[in-house]
Amino acid sequence: MTITFILSMLTLASAILYQWGNYRGPKALVYVFKPLTTALILLIALSVPDPPSQLYKWLIVAGLLLSLTGDVFLMLPGDKFIAGWGAFLLAHLAYIAAFISDGGLYRAPWLLLLGLAYGVVLLRILWPTLGRLRLPAALYMLVIIVMAWQAAGRIGQGSGASAWLAFAGAVLFVASDSILVVNRFARPFQSARLVYMSAYYTAQWLIALSVVAG
Repeated sequence: MTITFILSMLTLASAILYQWGNYRGPKALVYVFKPLTTALILLIALSVPDPPSQLYKWLIVAGLLLSLTGDVFLMLPGDKFIAGWGAFLLAHLAYIAAFISDGGLYRAPWLLLLGLAYGVVLLRILWPTLGRLRLPAALYMLVIIVMAWQAAGRIGQGSGASAWLAFAGAVLFVASDSILVVNRFARPFQSARLVYMSAYYTAQWLIALSVVAG
């Protein structure tokens, strides 16, 4: 039984307890298991002795650390949404750097244009309710789309399963954040947190596994 498997099972258990705390309580479960789940995913990336490259590994670790910081900001009492958003913006920049470091700069425009079209449609839905967050939202949307675009660029560059895992994680990250902002700013629905946090943890887990697969 490998350390990756053990940490993955612990991650799953922690994520379930976090969701249980969200919907059933007590609230203490959220404060413990929300950051713990991301920390366990971080340990998966840290535990890899033979990554695609040491630079790739440490940039992914940096992204996960920044994501953990964002998780804590979004969990704290009061509205720390901007601080959390900023931490995740930096996390996506770390992931972009990781993907470029291993696969080179991806220049194919068609996938970027597809992602930007998606971003424009999503922003159009959110625009009336964003207020002063319009510019930060547009910037964040651009960065996360570029992150998914550069993850796609590693496919076919000799990175094998690592590239596919990272790309799947990046796409799930886009989906998770899309559901989060639609729920917060446009059309809230009861099971939103279950959906977007499940997608979020799976995304981070897949990105961490892209270090293992190398």
